[in-house]
Amino acid sequence: MSLSASDAQLIADQLGRTPTSTERLLFENLWSEHCAYRSSQRLLRGFDSESPQVIVGPGDDAAVVDPAGDEWYLTLGIESHNHPSFVDPIDGAATGVGGIVRDTLSMGAFPIALVDELFVGPLDDPQNRYLLEGIVSGIAGYGNAIGVPTVGGGVELHPGYTGNPLVNVGCLGLVHRDALVTAAAETVGDSLVLVGSATGRDGLGGAAFASADLDADAAVEDRPAVQVGDPYTEKLLIECNTALIESGVVHAARDLGAAGLGGATAEMVAKAQNGAVIDLAAVPQREPEMRPEEILLAESQERMCYAVAHDDVQTVMQLAERFELTAAEIGQVTDGHYRCTFEGQTVVDVPAELVADGAPPESHPQQVPAQSEGPVTTIPLREAVTQLLADARVGSRAWVYRQYDHEVGLRTCVPPGDNAAVIDVPELQTQVAIASGAVPRWTEAAPRQGAMASVLEVATNLAVVGARPLAAVDCLNAGNPTDPAVYGGTAEMTAGLAAMCTELDIPVVGGNVSLYNQSDGGSIPPTPTMLMLGADAMAVPPGMQAAGGGTLAVLGDLDGGLGGSLHAAVIGGGGSFPDLPNAPRRRLETIAEVARSPAVTAMHDIADGGLLVALLELVGTTTGATVNVPDQRALFTEQPSRILVETTDAELLREVLAERMPMVEIGRTTADTAVRLTAGDEQMVIDDTTRGSVNDRLADRFA
Repeated sequence: MSLSASDAQLIADQLGRTPTSTERLLFENLWSEHCAYRSSQRLLRGFDSESPQVIVGPGDDAAVVDPAGDEWYLTLGIESHNHPSFVDPIDGAATGVGGIVRDTLSMGAFPIALVDELFVGPLDDPQNRYLLEGIVSGIAGYGNAIGVPTVGGGVELHPGYTGNPLVNVGCLGLVHRDALVTAAAETVGDSLVLVGSATGRDGLGGAAFASADLDADAAVEDRPAVQVGDPYTEKLLIECNTALIESGVVHAARDLGAAGLGGATAEMVAKAQNGAVIDLAAVPQREPEMRPEEILLAESQERMCYAVAHDDVQTVMQLAERFELTAAEIGQVTDGHYRCTFEGQTVVDVPAELVADGAPPESHPQQVPAQSEGPVTTIPLREAVTQLLADARVGSRAWVYRQYDHEVGLRTCVPPGDNAAVIDVPELQTQVAIASGAVPRWTEAAPRQGAMASVLEVATNLAVVGARPLAAVDCLNAGNPTDPAVYGGTAEMTAGLAAMCTELDIPVVGGNVSLYNQSDGGSIPPTPTMLMLGADAMAVPPGMQAAGGGTLAVLGDLDGGLGGSLHAAVIGGGGSFPDLPNAPRRRLETIAEVARSPAVTAMHDIADGGLLVALLELVGTTTGATVNVPDQRALFTEQPSRILVETTDAELLREVLAERMPMVEIGRTTADTAVRLTAGDEQMVIDDTTRGSVNDRLADRFA
């Protein structure tokens, strides 16, 4: 993506001259949508990011929160690596993991958990299968090697992601309050030291590439824009970063991500209204005859930039050598312009704030999409159940998460596959929970309400493990903002997220925006991935496996619209999107209290596939159930913040609820493995073969 004529003129006017070729490329990358959020700046103003527990909010590499008012903080970040994962799924996904880990390092934190949310097209398309296999392989290969557990995430299948998969990766970090650093290089005279891998030509123009539509030839033509990662170097960098932080020499830090060295150093000094002098020839290079713009903008992985006192440069060099990493002093912080030289020639001389923060925001025409409406398609119960269970979207994700190491570090209390991951943090003397997700069917049907429902769904997953929401970061994925319908959907999605987060009193402390997710097949559905941190989680929550012999009850309503549901996607017709509950914050507090009740033996939120799928996941393969509901709608609606519970004492559970939330008894769990359904005047039995397909359906696509 090149500079527009208006941008080029603005830059020339500000500089009082025509920019050099290197300057032009630097502006092209840092003024791209990927770096400057030009089309989303105004939309993001609706988020409330302030709270007493927020130490560092939006604007740095990761957010920092104080969950316990103690000496230890947690960091939270999320980023996208969508376009690279289409062009090269293994390296694209792997470097997404590496990038969010280095964002964590930039705050002085040690990474303790990863999550990944993946969105791909239907798996009956060989290209989509290839992409998912490669993406999962890239995440597993990189995450497992660096020793950071992957504890949660999800896989969403939707036709809108054919040709444009999404890879959204989040990271949780731990930092002592005295070790916290930021990206602001505030001390004039500090040296800028580059540590990690040498610089190559991979990832050239990655930021600009991430701000462009994908076409059928992208997999070949754009491969040079995809970074190539080395997890073993990343592991060394993690350890070296910890040693550097503990040494106390680091004044500021930033990883080299979008726009490479140029992006990192310009942003570091711009944050403090300073400048810099960078000697590009001093940058360690792994390829011969690299041009200055290549050195400045390559997005080679596993690199960090530190601002340290000149007298401490030798300490950095010694620690880098200890961990077998390349290191070089490449410049200084100044009170002037941002200047880059190469072999005695000045190739960049611009105000740091202009290049880092000067891109003018953009606003585009909006067409607010109408909510999908229409009659609900009704077919016999047996056909509806059979068709729904045959769909890969209800399949177990175990094939995916079993490839990830979730036990390394010995902090994981509740592993992937449950309602939410629970992480033990002995430093805080407590457990925290993390949950993430987005439901594109919901935001496609009703962008604003669907986004609100997505937030509520993620928060519900925290409540089911007894946690209270503490903070959230978001990854807003959408198509080309110059399309009025796309931009209207993006605006509605963002407004919905902000509204529900405010309603739940959850500060949105950071995030990422990824636009231009559009291929030859059209735009992706609005996809608001949320990563949410919960405090005071249970080390041993009720879990999703029924014990048998208990009462089954739904906390919440049985009625609700089918708009945006899997039933609508598979069978057709959807009607209206379900209403959201009143007083959702109070409802979450009630669910968290229920999770701690001795009367509850199993809990599962009702989401994809509605009550039917939640029921089959709850009973698993070792128990059965007898269930009676008023009609089919009760089985398939996906109204959020509803819970399916198995209880040994229904009356005690009603006392816990104390009329704060509806409770409807629907049946009992049984010792045998059959699931007997009655919906109105229709009946059927789901046997072991049919039910087992829920657990195998996704993996079947790769057999």
